[in-house]
Amino acid sequence: MATRAQASRSRSATRRRPAARKTRPAARRGGSRIKWDRVGRVALTLVLVAVLYSYLGPSIEFVKTYTGTTAAKAELHELLKENRRLHNRIQSADDPLVVDHEARAQGMVAEGETPVVIHGNLGG
Repeated sequence: MATRAQASRSRSATRRRPAARKTRPAARRGGSRIKWDRVGRVALTLVLVAVLYSYLGPSIEFVKTYTGTTAAKAELHELLKENRRLHNRIQSADDPLVVDHEARAQGMVAEGETPVVIHGNLGG
């Protein structure tokens, strides 16, 4: 046991002690002048503002696209109605009565008829 005590004493005698801490200069005593919690809040606020700003342009474009789509849908429905009307006219154009009516509306006359033009006031 005596050898162990001597061995542990010899180790502790050769063990190096950590260096003493350096003292701060007198001007810096009393805590840091920088308020890191405030710096963190300001930085976080700036990052949040930057992120919101980056979403601003695409949001405006989304609204413009949405309103443009709504207007385009209304125009599409109007054009579909006109297309149906024109399609019905084409389908009915094969009817001889419709052809005769359209020809007379354009000023044409049938074979054997004499065209007559009346000038003046018919109402009397």
